[in-house]
Amino acid sequence: MSAPSLRRASACALLGTVLLACAGAAWAADPGALALPGVQLRLGGAGNAGEVASAIKILVGLTVLSLAPAILMSMTSFIRIVIVLSMLRHALGMQETPPNTVVISLALFLTFFTMSPALQEMNTKAVQPYMAGKMSTETAVTRGVAPLREFMVRQTREQDLALMVELAKAEQPKSMDDISMVQLIPAFMLSELRSAFQIGFVIFLPFLLVDLIVSSALMALGMMMVPPASISLPLKILLFVLIDGWNLVVRSLLGTFA
Repeated sequence: MSAPSLRRASACALLGTVLLACAGAAWAADPGALALPGVQLRLGGAGNAGEVASAIKILVGLTVLSLAPAILMSMTSFIRIVIVLSMLRHALGMQETPPNTVVISLALFLTFFTMSPALQEMNTKAVQPYMAGKMSTETAVTRGVAPLREFMVRQTREQDLALMVELAKAEQPKSMDDISMVQLIPAFMLSELRSAFQIGFVIFLPFLLVDLIVSSALMALGMMMVPPASISLPLKILLFVLIDGWNLVVRSLLGTFA
């Protein structure tokens, strides 16, 4: 072995000896803690009750954040809003304008606007008391889900609820309180899909009329080689802007949640 290699090996051995000596001194001073430069390892019992409660709150918060996308899509007005906005874009004849990021962002803000009463109720009755330590986790979850459940019940059709109860082969509920969330959530999603397609059909009609008029005019003029979309698209955009279409669509869409 060369001289430089011997010096490096001796330095490593010396460093290891120093670290072991430091660890031994720390262990002798406090058997419950093992301290290294930049590292501290404590062997002992659990912390106090306050630390445990804080850890549970952090765990619950992380769990809610991980489930937030699924909750947003399945238990709020996001489904109806984003489908209607997407169908409006297709009715105009523009597949990528507005882009998906714009459509989803607008749908998110409209969802927060629509769900603000339920969110405020959840914050007042469940989140704030739980964070203050005045309510147990089970009670907070029950009270927090209640506003969302009430919103979904108002927007769900009886036929969709009956379908999910039948598919689950469960007993006929005597009241809405007897319906579990497992049955209510898919029934709510089916109702939202139906409502979104109904609104989208109404939106498609005036644009379809413009397409038919332009196609008939081109055929009457003998201009069959001209794509109708190249003429109808500017006309539809102009018509949509003149009638303040975004205002009408958003007003009518949010009015369906009243």
